[in-house]
Amino acid sequence: CMSQTVTPYLEMSQAIMEAGGEALKKCYQCGTCSGTCPWTPITHFNIRKLVRYGQLGLDGIEDFMWGCSTCRFCVERCPRGVELIDIVTAIRNVYSGGGLLPQSLRAFVGSLSARGNPWSGDPAVRNDWAKGKYPVYKPGMDYLFWTCCTVCYDPRNTRLAKAAAEILNLAGASWGMPSADVNCCGESLRKVGDAELFGRLKGKNLDYFKSNEVSKIITVSPHCLATFNNDYGQDYDVTHLSELMAQWIKDGKLVPKKDFGGLTVTYHDPCYLGRHSKVYDAPREILKALPGVEFVEMERNSEESMCCGGGGGGLWTEKAKGERLSDLRIEEAMGTGAKVLATACPYCITMFEDSARTLNVDGRIQIRDVTELLLESLEINIDEPVGDACAV
Repeated sequence: CMSQTVTPYLEMSQAIMEAGGEALKKCYQCGTCSGTCPWTPITHFNIRKLVRYGQLGLDGIEDFMWGCSTCRFCVERCPRGVELIDIVTAIRNVYSGGGLLPQSLRAFVGSLSARGNPWSGDPAVRNDWAKGKYPVYKPGMDYLFWTCCTVCYDPRNTRLAKAAAEILNLAGASWGMPSADVNCCGESLRKVGDAELFGRLKGKNLDYFKSNEVSKIITVSPHCLATFNNDYGQDYDVTHLSELMAQWIKDGKLVPKKDFGGLTVTYHDPCYLGRHSKVYDAPREILKALPGVEFVEMERNSEESMCCGGGGGGLWTEKAKGERLSDLRIEEAMGTGAKVLATACPYCITMFEDSARTLNVDGRIQIRDVTELLLESLEINIDEPVGDACAV
């Protein structure tokens, strides 16, 4: 560190704290975070070092500030409860404003600025996945089914959007999807540090919620769930669909029928559903309710679950071979003998399917969302919707 150029301490550290990194003052460099971080064994990223650079005002921080996927492992283990993710986000906020945004993230941020979504998708076709078969939300409906950008624009994840819509119909829920003029919740954008643009996206969505009298929101993306609950500053009733599906099975509204014939399934806890939102049981209850499914756990599960690497902008960040957490997780899942790796997050689905193809094991293990598996157990083809959504 002594060989590094030291910038004025107050100038840089104060900027980080003013950007939301107040916790910078609480860290006493015990190293628990870096010992916990899933990236430490496979990359040069070191969360303790990142915080220390911020505390001391050391140049070179930009060389490794993008390695964090905001999985929350370090925060859960920190003996002082330091909100390390806030520090990471603040550091990125300070530096990305200085033109240091990685090339792989520039298209992501540019698309959010110009089109309101991270996939360079035409806003006018946001709801094309529905093919006019599902209702748009209107005041008086019970639930706004918040279809996140990933399930609207990513071809693989539009299957999840359709499966969720069918489940809502089968349960007799009163629901509608947002109109095409909403934009991204902004969660990943906030984590890469563009607080100003996040504020604009958030403001537009809050205006939509208010004008449409929204009070209850269902998400299939844990990232939307966490950002609505933690970053929007409004008292909405926000629920991940897995929680409702588990309850509907208990209540008899959804009755799994298909026998999967001894299919071995393991479950990956998404960081933003598990550690960020404390939802662990509902997805497992769904899988255990499916006839003929043999449920097995990976060694690292629940609070100890491995990160897929997609959070904190990681879904849009290029990673070298050997530096992909999703590769390790695929190998861990296959080690259980599972034929299906189930999860409950569109980011995880994308990361795992990419890794399965890269590792040439996509013919040996399937990546499925628990919603898709439940719908299959109900013997419903997502290409053939069941009736209309129940209206109030």
